[in-house]
Amino acid sequence: MPTEARDQTIIDDTLSDKLINDVCVVRLSAIGDTCHALAVVRRLQDNWPDARICWIIGRTEASLLGDVPGVESIIFDKRHGLGAYREVALKLGDRRFDVALCMHASLRANWLYRKIRANRKLGFDKTRARDLQWLFTNERVAAAHGEHALDAMMGFATHIGAEPTPVRWDIPLPADARAFAEQQSPGPSVVISPLSSQRFRNYRNWPIESFRQICERLTSELGYRVLITGGRTEIEQRYGHALADVPGVQSLVGKSTLKQLVAVLERAAFVICPDSGPAHMATAVGTPVVGLYASSNPERTGPYRLRQFTVNRYPDALAHFLDTSVDAVRFGTRVRHPEAMSLITIDDVNSKIDAVVDYLRTKQP
Repeated sequence: MPTEARDQTIIDDTLSDKLINDVCVVRLSAIGDTCHALAVVRRLQDNWPDARICWIIGRTEASLLGDVPGVESIIFDKRHGLGAYREVALKLGDRRFDVALCMHASLRANWLYRKIRANRKLGFDKTRARDLQWLFTNERVAAAHGEHALDAMMGFATHIGAEPTPVRWDIPLPADARAFAEQQSPGPSVVISPLSSQRFRNYRNWPIESFRQICERLTSELGYRVLITGGRTEIEQRYGHALADVPGVQSLVGKSTLKQLVAVLERAAFVICPDSGPAHMATAVGTPVVGLYASSNPERTGPYRLRQFTVNRYPDALAHFLDTSVDAVRFGTRVRHPEAMSLITIDDVNSKIDAVVDYLRTKQP
């Protein structure tokens, strides 16, 4: 039987099986994507409260999501090289799962799938199965186009028979994290997380002087306290120091854990950030996000909720730098040009700030 036909037979024969006892979830990184994966895990829990769920997750991401009740977390620490695979295999032992949800398509993750014993290894369809992931799985989710990244992951839950449930995250936050957040923002605050991850040719960052003008308006005109968040890299420290010179702005760059950061985002009136983990962390705790998008498509990677507050200059970036349009490119195509984010204007951001402030006023009792 041809491979395609055999794969389809597997899918047809298993779709009717609604009982899941043991499931392995694989999503190693990054923070935003693991937040999406958490929503999938919650849907599994809502459908099968007694199922045993094991999540293989990255070390950094586990510091935020490694304590989800009812989920056993196994850390894949890429710093250990090949030893990371042996560590995972040792922790898995001879355990066999009903299904493995292979929601991470990369060479690193693909080799990890060989360590997992599962009757069904479910991966992306061939179009989205990067780095030959389809060679390491025996089932595939239905092909789809134009899905948000979270919806693409939800396709795994749908495929194994999970009924739709309200999307939820419920990130566990300890009392000391919330106490930290209250100490940093006793009054109305806005969080600005100005930078995305520093990957090669990422180009998702807005100019520092533009952020400075936004900070001045938030503090002097709108009366908010502004908290700048970020990690410990040189560029993040530089942004933090420069923006903290504005009266009413405080830098928390390099001064919070991921749990503390989520608690700070939870207390904020709203968040301003580019395409980055904090956009999805804030969404997970119900905080509106003024997203800054030009080099990436917010329909794929923008905040899952309240996307009306996102600045979307992605179509302009495609036209200006690639001489094309949204309809003419593969969904999710990146604009890898260092000037792409400069297409976002101060007026663009102020307009979205006005919209979210009006929205928050209507939400007040």
